[in-house]
Formats: sequence, structure tokens, C-alpha cells
Amino acid sequence: MTLAILSALGGGILIGGAAVFMKAATGHIPGVSGIMGRAIISPPALWCWAFLAGIVGSGVLVGVGTRLARGCTSGHGVCGLGNLSGRSLIAVLCFMVTAGLVVFARHYTG
Repeated sequence: MTLAILSALGGGILIGGAAVFMKAATGHIPGVSGIMGRAIISPPALWCWAFLAGIVGSGVLVGVGTRLARGCTSGHGVCGLGNLSGRSLIAVLCFMVTAGLVVFARHYTG
């Protein structure tokens, strides 16, 4: 597997795991607007600030991942395929196969 695929897989696992952990630990669904509201009310909840810092940190990691993959899904799918880029074709096939597997697993096994 390439680094980009492993990075995407790791990111998905982290996001899903964080959502499950937050629901189990706090009973809250990770909705950013509600968490931001809780962070600024008195007394501010420290876990809210930690969650918001994680959101910003993950935005940075997404940027690093798209840089490593030399483009994002829409960049590869729209511009790359439009320019007949072989690299973009491989990237889009990886995205679509992964999406199909997730839908299959979610719909037919869960």
C-alpha cells in the first residue's frame, strides 16, 4: 500500500474512533457548533477546547495528506481525469473502490 492510502485509512480510523470515544466518554455527539458553544460558556469545559484543537490539527493533517497525494479527491477526479492523468486515474480508482467497500460493509454487514 502506498503512503497516501495508509494515511487516508489511518485518518478514517482516527475520526471514527474519536467519535465513538467521545460518545462513550461524554454522551455527546461530536458536533462542532455545540462543542464551540460549550467551550465559550462559563465555566468552559476543557474537553471542548481539546476537541476544537483536534479539529484544527486534523485540518492541518488533511492539508499534509493532500500534499503527499499531490491533490485532493475533487482535484484528481475533475481536473486530473479531465487532463487524462494516469496518476489521477489510479487515485480516483482507489477512492471509488474504498468508498464502495465502505458502503458495502455498512449496508450489508451492519
